Amino acid sequence: MGLHKKQKQIFMLLALLTVVSIALFLTVGLQGNIMYALTKRSERLLAIMLSGTSIATATVLFQTVVQNRILTPNVLGLDSLYMLFQTTLVFIFGSIQLVHLPQEVNFIVSVSLMICFSGTLFRILFKQNRNIYLLLLVGIVVGTFFQSLTSFMQMMLDPNEFLLVQDKSFASFTNIGMDVFGISLILFVIACILIYRVWNTLDVLTLGREHAINLGVNYEKIVKQVLIVVIILIALSTALVGPLTFLGLLVVNLTYQLFSTYKHRILIPASIVMSIVILVSGQFIVERVFTLGVPLSVIINFIGGSYFIYLLWKGNKQ
Repeated sequence: MGLHKKQKQIFMLLALLTVVSIALFLTVGLQGNIMYALTKRSERLLAIMLSGTSIATATVLFQTVVQNRILTPNVLGLDSLYMLFQTTLVFIFGSIQLVHLPQEVNFIVSVSLMICFSGTLFRILFKQNRNIYLLLLVGIVVGTFFQSLTSFMQMMLDPNEFLLVQDKSFASFTNIGMDVFGISLILFVIACILIYRVWNTLDVLTLGREHAINLGVNYEKIVKQVLIVVIILIALSTALVGPLTFLGLLVVNLTYQLFSTYKHRILIPASIVMSIVILVSGQFIVERVFTLGVPLSVIINFIGGSYFIYLLWKGNKQ
């Protein structure tokens, strides 16, 4: 990857932490049928790794396009749309229908809604050659509208149904069927193919629109392809495990600080490794220390939110 000595040391440390975290996650507390327990933990580990990889990659790509290290793909409102869909299912059909709805059906419909919503948004705005920042503004406004509708319906739900919907708002790495994981993996492979097609231009996009065009990059076309990849990755991660709002912000900004580079061949792998370390070790702590009393997403959002405030304070101070 062309790493300097210090970067190699940091990357090796992250890789070592990844191996240790995975080993602890898979082996600590094994009881009863060991092979069955290992199989179930391995399935959860795969889901953690896939979601962490998707969020980290999508955030790096998104920040490259928007030229801002504070914004994340969540501003497009996909998390809000996901929660609106889950709440609507319970509001119209009741909690029993949601419980008995096959995971793969829920997953496919959720991903399709998020991709179709984003595609419609892109088509309307890019067709009129609008600025990328208008896309972000529309995403924020629409996301807020989705949140308002979700809150309105949740207030009218039965308390038991509300608890079921509330569980959907927290990322969960338990009871993930391999059928759903298989569909997610297919979408991830598609996203990887699309990334590969624009890989050589990602570093140039970091220079900004004018410089990229001057260097011969078809800026509008590349940005559209990158945003499509971002949407696919965020949609599959959200539908697979649930919303992880601040994970991308936390992981990618820590990667920028540790590696101090603009090169995506370093940033993306490093962000992926750090994301996996945080998720696997965090899930291990949640299960073994907090005994599942606190969802991992709550801890990540607390730390990520605090880090977000720090970034704002640091930027304002500079």
